[in-house]
Amino acid sequence: MARVPQAHLDARRQQIVAGARRCFTRNGFHATSMQDVFKETGLSTGAVYRYFSSKEELIQAVAVEAFTAMRGAFADAVRDAPVRPLDEVLSSVLSAALSEQATRAGAEDTRAFARLILQVWSETLRSESLAATLQQGYDDLRAVWADLVRTYQAAGQLPVDVPTDHVVRTLMALAQGFVVQQALLGDASSEMLRNGLHTLMTADLDADPQSVR
Repeated sequence: MARVPQAHLDARRQQIVAGARRCFTRNGFHATSMQDVFKETGLSTGAVYRYFSSKEELIQAVAVEAFTAMRGAFADAVRDAPVRPLDEVLSSVLSAALSEQATRAGAEDTRAFARLILQVWSETLRSESLAATLQQGYDDLRAVWADLVRTYQAAGQLPVDVPTDHVVRTLMALAQGFVVQQALLGDASSEMLRNGLHTLMTADLDADPQSVR
């Protein structure tokens, strides 16, 4: 029997992940069945189960892909730093990454994909394997964001008397909040994030409070 090329196997696996991602984005994890995935991908039961033995494995694959894409987006941003202001880099990269993933998921807008991210986060509370995947993705992102922050610190655009990781985790919390707002309210925009960040980063905290009344 002829050996199936690895490229074909990889493409088939990606086809399944993409189909599952569209189903999850459209209907949510719990309302999506494996039958839905079979129908979405146009593949047989055996073809799908050759790669994934359960829906939980598919959820984990979708989560890993999302983390990888986000990590890649911010790794690319490091090359632009510190040429572009940090507030502009963070807002544009986050917005572009969400938009790209929404398109790949077949979502009508970034709000639908943001809801998918929230589902991933909530699933980690019941799934140890998914929680481990989230932790690894989080650690990878922290490393990339740390590179970004250190670049701005070296350029004198961020203070160096605060631990880099403290800045990183605060910025990541802000990004996570942006995703939550997009998912729940649908009115978060890159412009809003950029303007808010710019205002906070350029605020004169030593100014006389009486002067701003």
